[in-house]
Amino acid sequence: MNKKEVPSHLGPRRSRQSPRGSRTMSRATALRNTRECDEAFFIADATNRIAWDSFIKSHEESNFLQSWDFYEFHLARGKKIVRRIVMKNDEIIGAYAGVVETAKRGRYMAIAGGPILNWDNQELVNAVFDDIYKQGKKEACVFIRIRPQLPLSDSSLELMKKLGLKPAPMYLSVEYAGILDLKKTEEEILAGASQGFRRKLRKAAKNDIEVTADTTDESINEFCKLEKKHAERQKYVAFSGNFLKKQFEAFRAGKEILIYTAKKDGEILAQNFMIFYGPEASYHYGVSSELGTKYSAAPLLHMRAMEEARKRGCIRYNLWGIVGLEEKSHRFYGVSEFKRSFGCEELKYTPAHDLILKPAKYQVTKLVETARKKKRHV
Repeated sequence: MNKKEVPSHLGPRRSRQSPRGSRTMSRATALRNTRECDEAFFIADATNRIAWDSFIKSHEESNFLQSWDFYEFHLARGKKIVRRIVMKNDEIIGAYAGVVETAKRGRYMAIAGGPILNWDNQELVNAVFDDIYKQGKKEACVFIRIRPQLPLSDSSLELMKKLGLKPAPMYLSVEYAGILDLKKTEEEILAGASQGFRRKLRKAAKNDIEVTADTTDESINEFCKLEKKHAERQKYVAFSGNFLKKQFEAFRAGKEILIYTAKKDGEILAQNFMIFYGPEASYHYGVSSELGTKYSAAPLLHMRAMEEARKRGCIRYNLWGIVGLEEKSHRFYGVSEFKRSFGCEELKYTPAHDLILKPAKYQVTKLVETARKKKRHV
């Protein structure tokens, strides 16, 4: 494939002399006969877990969203997954994994945190997105939703546009995250934290709180029970126990998870569901009791998890979702303020974009999701 060519799913390149205001070519209707990519590229289904994880972890921007075990979790839920690699000279140079979701608004494939590749290699990028298009068509999807592991910038948005993608009406995974640099010492991180955060840690130290970290069935069972109570108190819809346990079991198989538990006098105050994958430690879920809030247990769990992350060679601690300071009506505003108290850096990923395969059916999706987003205040 010539580097100047667009991916085949976009159809022929328009002339640069196109009149201003002319319509951008539809991604689905412009499909033409598939072109062969550069003969040096070979794209196939991934079958080797070790090779997959080795490639994904070698990229500093990666996290568990493209890990092998995350898609084993989806398989355990009875989902269809797509896991593809690009080979060149017997080496993996690109990869992406997606899960096919069946919803009333339309069947679609979700690719969160991917693809993982060298984004400066336009020939490779075109080949990968061409393959994504083909896999979506093969799975009879209405659209493919992609949230790439790219920091938000004018150039990243322009790239999505050139690839024929449209901004999605709903997010896919976290698009705005709080990040802590684990190359900093604990003392340096605490120096950058708010006075309130440091005060809570001192309070926790005085309260004789016991912290454990393990992967026992008892811990995930306790987490599921506490999450249900936490959801009732905070008025959100809890995950099912089956959903959480299958996710836990998938990551436990790869030794990538720990449940952190804070107790006082034998009573659970708070728990964190932590995933350690490659360069990143992820605060995936966190729950607490009313007593846990009183005793300021949560900050202590995070500091212990950071210690473990450094031992595992992680360079980044991802607190995950935050919202803008101006979004005071957002339902996640309060928890965002808690995360900001760590002194985290704020990272905005390129938001989810959709590769539309069936334009007429996609309009239903767009209407439903736009209304849902407004109703949920997200």
